[in-house]
This record gives sequence, structure tokens and C-alpha cells, in this order.
Amino acid sequence: MQEDRTTKQGKILVVDDTPANIKLMVDHLSQEGYKTLVAEDGESAIEQVAFVKPDLILLDVMMPGIDGFETCRRLKEDTTTRDIPVIFMTALSDTENKVKAFSMGAVDYVTKPIQHKEVLSRVSAHLTIRNLQKSLEDANTNLEQKVSERTAELKDAMGELQELKNQLQEENQYLRQEIRVNNNFEEIVTQSDEFRLVLQQIEQVAPSDATVLILGETGTGKELLARAVHNNSQRREKTLVKVNCASLPANLIESELFGHEKGAFTGAIAKKIGRFELADKGSIFLDEIGELPLELQSKLLRVLQEGEFERLGNPRTTKVDVRIIAATNRDLEKEIEKGTFRSDLYYRLNVFPINVPPLRERKEDITLLASFFAQKYGKKIGKNIKTIPKRTADKLVTYDWPGNIRELENIIERAVIISQNGKLEVGNWFNVNGVRKPKKTPTLAESEKALINEVLKITKGQISGEKGAAKILDIKPTTLRSRMEKLGIRYKN
Repeated sequence: MQEDRTTKQGKILVVDDTPANIKLMVDHLSQEGYKTLVAEDGESAIEQVAFVKPDLILLDVMMPGIDGFETCRRLKEDTTTRDIPVIFMTALSDTENKVKAFSMGAVDYVTKPIQHKEVLSRVSAHLTIRNLQKSLEDANTNLEQKVSERTAELKDAMGELQELKNQLQEENQYLRQEIRVNNNFEEIVTQSDEFRLVLQQIEQVAPSDATVLILGETGTGKELLARAVHNNSQRREKTLVKVNCASLPANLIESELFGHEKGAFTGAIAKKIGRFELADKGSIFLDEIGELPLELQSKLLRVLQEGEFERLGNPRTTKVDVRIIAATNRDLEKEIEKGTFRSDLYYRLNVFPINVPPLRERKEDITLLASFFAQKYGKKIGKNIKTIPKRTADKLVTYDWPGNIRELENIIERAVIISQNGKLEVGNWFNVNGVRKPKKTPTLAESEKALINEVLKITKGQISGEKGAAKILDIKPTTLRSRMEKLGIRYKN
């Protein structure tokens, strides 16, 4: 029982140079179950403390050698003993010595002659405090250990989470690219690697304000790509204004692009806002830019360079912020060689060229597009085209499609009308075996050029006068010369 009680109560070191005092202190402490150690001077006390680590020290002040104050100071300097509580035993009662005792690190003091009940009370109180401190220290150590272990676990988990996050980001990036390629472009469907590169180019250039030049044959979907550039840009909330330079009469293009004031020319009965003003803060799509008259190319160049122009009939300069997207099926470098297109305008337009492959180079997209158009036009007339038979698919894929996607769309629209039982049938509108293929329809410019050449042959190159080509064509000689220059027709007169 005594061992359990001693272990429970703790170890106390009594330091005093008077043997009688030591005996009394040991007797009373032992009766209370404390394990008691003794030392008669400061040096031996310090040595014992280093080995046995008592739970509390009762320390006399006045001793030979080093006194109690110095002993306490040395114990508090040592990190291994500084936390052991020290209670001074002293016959000195003046305030200065009490202050000195506490300044050395003592937790309490008792005065001589010793009142043993007082000593026991203070010993019990400070041991309780010390035990509580130890419990807190142990709990704190355990908590720190658990926190450290948990932190390590969390770091490992965070590492795994980061790896998973990186993987998900890569997957999401891939999926976003797939979604953008397949769903984020209006009416654009493809599985062609070559055409996917075109869409990736659009994604790259769209967020900027760079001028885009889309190059490709007629019917390849250049307008849809221009809209994709606009829709994926920071200007998507603003207007995309479209201008077909080939469909506008030469004498009206300037008015359409830049506007005019009332009375600016014959027929200008009201003020007109031009397409560039309508496109302010948005984008403008100049389709068939190769058809733009030479005399207007300098004005377009100014808008590209300075962002300004004047309306017809108004000398005041108008400033606009417009992103230009142009498209052409012409070889502009050849047009430059012929003198029908300005090289400086070409370089300004050709900041970011996008070459659109013809449908014959996207064979893998033909049945995909056919299915898309079949669904589109089937919905309009209440037909559900479920399948494309192999013979129909082979027929579509083998054909060269000189009119590209536009021609395919027209063929499928007709095919939907005659198709029955949910199967797409294209009929006999074209024959892939060489018996009959549709002729390529000449463009307006090609037809105009052929007509002018024919008339010039009749007039032997004469433009003006009663027997001149202008008279036969019922246009002014200046207009004819302008059209000849634009179309690359060379005749001396």
C-alpha cells in the first residue's frame, strides 16, 4: 500500500544544512505518503535533481557554499530541471528576500520556524498544480502528435487529391475541347482531324481582336466559321454584321459599308447608317472580299488601320471599334499580281488566315453531315430519317462535291422529300460513275467576265462610242472600265 501511495503522492527533495530540520521534514512528509530525498547543500542538491528528477523541491535559503537563491537560479537555467516547482524555506521575512525568491523562479515560500501543516498544505497544492501541468503537457504532446500524424495524412490525402484534380482537369480540358468541337459551333459537325484543326484555330484567335481571313472554296461553310469566331469572342453580346461584297452593286457598296447623308447622291432620299457603324463594338463579316472594288479598298484599309471613315456627303470623321472577319474563294495573291487587289490591304487582312478544306478532303464528314441535314429538314416536314443505307452512303462518299457542303445540303433536302420508311434515298440527281455529274454553276463574276469578253470581241476592244461595248451593255464607259479592271480584263482602246 505504501508503494502505491508514494507513487501517487510523488517525490520531494528536502535541501537543508541542519540535520534536525531535515529529520522533522522527512518524518512529516513520509507520514503523508511522499517519497522523500535529502541534500545538505546546494551542490549535492543540483547533482541529485539531475538524476532523480523530483516532483517538488523544499529549499533552504541560508546554506554553506552556494545558498538557496543561487541553487534555484542554476536549476531554472537547466531546461531539464526548470519546470520542477521550488518552495523556499527561510527565516528571512523581509519583502526584499521574498521578491528575490520569486525572481529566481520559486513558486512559493514558508518561513521558519516551520509549521508542518502549512508546509503539507502548500506542497499538496503545488504538486496538484504540477500534476495538472504535466497532464496538460502530456495532453498537448499527444495532441501535437495526433495533429502531426493527421497533418501527414492530410498532406498525403491532399497529394492524392491534387493528382486526382490534375487528372480531372486534363480530362475536363479534353472534354471541353470535344464539347466545343462538337457542340459549341453553330451547325458545325465534324469528325475530320483536318477540320478539327480549323476549329482549334478559331478557338485560339476568337478571344483576341485580330483580323481573320477565311479562305476556301464556295460552299465550304466560311460564314458559319465567321459566326463561330464572333460567338467565341468577347464581342459575342454585340452584333455580327454580314456583308456579301459580291452581291452588292459596285455603285452601292460604299454606301452600304460606310453610310450616306440625305442628298449625298441621286436617290439618297434619307440618311443611311452604314454596316461599319452598325457593327460598332461588334464584328463585321466581309464575305467575298476579293470582289470589293479597287477604289473602295483604300477606304477599307483606313478602317483597318485607323478605325475611322466618313459617310458619303459628310466630311465629319466617324470612329468605330469593329473586329473584321473576311472571307474569299479567290487567290488574293494572284489578284494582287493582276492588279485587282491591294497588297497592303491583303497584308492587313491576312493577320490570321484560316484555310477551310473542301468537302472532298473531308470524306469522313460526308455521312455525318448528311445525317445532320436529314434530321434538320426531316423535322421541318415531319419525317424521321433514322438510317442512311450503305448504298446511299457509298454514293455520297464517292462523289467529289464541287459545290461542297452547300451542294450536299441541297441534295439532302431534296432527298428527305422522296425518302420513305425512315431511310435516306438520294435518287438520281447525280451519278458517281461518270455517266452524269452536275455542272459547276459559274459565279456572277465569271458570268459577267464572260459576257464582257464576248462583247469586247464583237466591238474589237472598243469601249466608248455608239459602237462601243459600253453602249451595247447599256452602262457608262467609266463603269465598264472599272468592272474590267476588277475582273482582270485587259483591252487596249
